[in-house]
Amino acid sequence: MYPPDVPGKTFNATVLQDEGSTATGIEVPFDPKEAFGKVRAPVKVTLRGHTFRTTVFRMSGMTFIPLNKLNRTAAGVEADDRVRVVMELDTAPRTITPPPELAAEAKLASAWEQLSYTAQRENAEAISGAKRPETRQRSLAKTLDLLRQRAT
Repeated sequence: MYPPDVPGKTFNATVLQDEGSTATGIEVPFDPKEAFGKVRAPVKVTLRGHTFRTTVFRMSGMTFIPLNKLNRTAAGVEADDRVRVVMELDTAPRTITPPPELAAEAKLASAWEQLSYTAQRENAEAISGAKRPETRQRSLAKTLDLLRQRAT
């Protein structure tokens, strides 16, 4: 199913929701360190035909795949749904192209590059995914402030 240098796993799981919050995730029923070489492994996950990139995490002795609202919606899943999960090691470089508004400030490019893949993705999605212009401007301003702080 997978080339020998790109291990993968398929399993069934229930989408879990953190009590008192909107955070959701899927418990990983195996040790990612044994399967992928480390606990916080970068992975590609496919749920109901939707594939996304994420990083496995361990909390309170349990191992999870985070499942944000964007990916829940795209996969058509919600808390308590039973899903088939295809998970494979993600060996591709993780880069996010900054939104055009950020590219206009060249001096902030190195600050952008210093952000983790997840921080880049979350900031880029907050800007490009905003439905209202006011929300987009607020997200842009917040990201610019973050980058300016890191650039100094």
